Amino acid sequence: MRPRTALILSAFALLAPASGLLVASPAGAASTGGAAAGISAPAGRVHTTGVATWFGPGFYGHKTACGQMLTPAVVGVAHRTLPCGTLVKVTYAGHAVVLPVVDRGPYSHIAEWDLTAGAAATLGVSETVRIGTRVVGSAPNVPTLGLPPGQLSAGVAGGALAG
Repeated sequence: MRPRTALILSAFALLAPASGLLVASPAGAASTGGAAAGISAPAGRVHTTGVATWFGPGFYGHKTACGQMLTPAVVGVAHRTLPCGTLVKVTYAGHAVVLPVVDRGPYSHIAEWDLTAGAAATLGVSETVRIGTRVVGSAPNVPTLGLPPGQLSAGVAGGALAG
């Protein structure tokens, strides 16, 4: 694993206590990071691979379909039909992370998944790629879903950092 990737994954591991996210290491070992264990995957909701794009800059400052204010700090995924808060383990090029569904989309007919810019950076995605996916559980759909603990005030303050 490259050092930069390790730092990014370590930083996003901090999401777990605040949002209940499970974060998986590049080796694939899941860690609850303080979240309650026992989140079960909904039956019949297993995906294997899919095309993913990423979104962000043109949408910053707008609310997602699930109610989160989109900022560069939001780490999540958009899907057309999975409920908001569904946790999806996404794998790409030896990296893995569990992301919450925070929006609807993608609106491209080519892709099945749309990563936030934060999720794309975590996985090392910079273009349209094929990813592995698997639904692993769910988290409450709250306005701060997908934000790291240091950014929680930004989600509540409508994307502006409280000062």
